[in-house]
Amino acid sequence: MTTTPLQRRALGLTVPTVLLTTLATAFAAPPAQAHTPAQSLAHPPLAALPAVAAASAVRPPTELPATGRYTVQEGDTLWDIARAHGTTLAALYAANGLGSDSIIYPGQILSLSAAAPAPASADAAPAPASADGAGYEVAAGDTLWSIAQEHGITLAQLFAANGLAPDSIIYPGQTLRLSAPPAAPAVAPAPATPSAPDTYTAPQVVLTDEQTANAQHIIRVGRELGVPDRGIAIALATAMVESRLINVPAGDRDSIGLFQQRPSTGWGTPEQIADADYAIRAFYLGTPHTNGLLDIGWEGLGFGDAAQEVQISDYPARYALWEPQAETWLAALG
Repeated sequence: MTTTPLQRRALGLTVPTVLLTTLATAFAAPPAQAHTPAQSLAHPPLAALPAVAAASAVRPPTELPATGRYTVQEGDTLWDIARAHGTTLAALYAANGLGSDSIIYPGQILSLSAAAPAPASADAAPAPASADGAGYEVAAGDTLWSIAQEHGITLAQLFAANGLAPDSIIYPGQTLRLSAPPAAPAVAPAPATPSAPDTYTAPQVVLTDEQTANAQHIIRVGRELGVPDRGIAIALATAMVESRLINVPAGDRDSIGLFQQRPSTGWGTPEQIADADYAIRAFYLGTPHTNGLLDIGWEGLGFGDAAQEVQISDYPARYALWEPQAETWLAALG
């Protein structure tokens, strides 16, 4: 389903029909602080974004303290905790079995102990580029998850072959090496190592006053744009997965706001995305550089699949887990 001219005028820009998928964005719950209101999406259109720069070097992880635990406080993010304790996000993930889209809660205890790295083998050889020795050139819209899926390898293998971590950024034009499946002595090739299961769950949530206000805002804009109830429920579930329904000022990499939209992938300027009204309308209607829910033929997709088409997450199965609660919030608030 595409937007009507009236809906496009409400957004203040023309919504493209060509899908420019965004890079992977996974969520780390940042502090719930007031943002600086920016221009509403109903006013001046988005400024054209500059082309993405070349990939920056991956930072080596800083060694964690030998022992210690930390109790999560209100407003903490994994990035803040890692910085405060002199380590990296990747090391904090590894110490606690977390991923780039994990959610933390006040009172949760995190381990600050890092397992000692295994010594490098003197005769260890780097992973081969791919089965035929070639690399893969990153295209616009690729994510590490989609590249691994396309080439029949796991994220862990792709990370290892390229010295990447869950918080690494990839860019169009960058060349990645692909892990080749192990050589099989028999005719049949050895099966690929399966990916670790995603253990994310959707706990029963009683919305706070702040979360309730943001849910009502999402519902109100959806009603104004004529979005059916199921589409509004998808928006509520997406915002819960991405930001816990809090208009956070920062997140994983350059992600901002209720839907953790990224300036670097075309969602708008940081000031625009920090405006809750803008972010909500952008999720529904898209921008000149991204597709929103109403651009993707969402009615023919599953609940979680529709959210994934907009968000392009490394964890596409998480949105559907919130469907029952999202429908309950909509019934109570909308």
